[in-house]
Amino acid sequence: MKAILKRELGAYFKGFTGYVYIFFILLFMGILCYMQNVQGRYPSFEYAIGNMSFIYIAAIPILTMRVFSEEKHQKTDQLLYALPFNMNQVVMGKTFAMMTVMVIPVAISCIFPLILSRFGETNLASAYGSIVAFFILGIALASIGIFISALTDNQMMAAGLCFFVMLVNYFVTTLVGYLPTSALSSFISIAVVILAAAFVVWYLTKNTLAAGMFAVVVEGANWIYYSIRPIKYGGLFTDIIKQLSMFSRYDAFIMSEFDLAAIFYYISIAFLFLFFTVQLLEKRRWS
Repeated sequence: MKAILKRELGAYFKGFTGYVYIFFILLFMGILCYMQNVQGRYPSFEYAIGNMSFIYIAAIPILTMRVFSEEKHQKTDQLLYALPFNMNQVVMGKTFAMMTVMVIPVAISCIFPLILSRFGETNLASAYGSIVAFFILGIALASIGIFISALTDNQMMAAGLCFFVMLVNYFVTTLVGYLPTSALSSFISIAVVILAAAFVVWYLTKNTLAAGMFAVVVEGANWIYYSIRPIKYGGLFTDIIKQLSMFSRYDAFIMSEFDLAAIFYYISIAFLFLFFTVQLLEKRRWS
């Protein structure tokens, strides 16, 4: 894993990707801090960094687009498969390298609350809590970007798809307002999502029996519960979608609340998509 980590860090800093990401984050962080904290004369840094979360929509695709897509395009992924590493080590090495790049602007941002505290009353615990949450949110989003990068050998396609996913996730709480909220529509929507999840299981494992059993059991549970308590399905799908939004969960930190449930959710998303990436690579390795 150390060899992968060293190789990836070299790729980030011998090229421009790492520097562009760090500059991009610090530039907008400085602008928002100046506008909200200096011009607005408001000493709470969590408001400035809270509004920074939208920067991830563009920054994460830039950072993750080459992680695996470039390997696949240049056929160097075959070398990775031949090395005496398991895919867990490869994925974690690349992830830790990316986290190293991401932590640099976050570490620099830790200076901002101290500076602001000299000019007004600043809740340092709340400010640093929001910084930690900002970093963990970034890791969760980056794990999605890594998985998307592993799906294609085209960097631009990986970046475009990742940007689209980030954008939808950011605006999902607004978009669900246009969805129907009837019990039947929620039942159908959930059924479609279950089928999509079953397809993902099949794609990652190529095990038709496992995917089929998953679909039958979960779809059956969905149908039984709908038959017994249809009233519970009114607006259920839209409520679930709202809860899945990672960006909206960050709002609690802006309001000076350290939401452990949100932190757990971010970490779970990161592990889930890194697991998906490992399974995808293992499937290719042995195919």
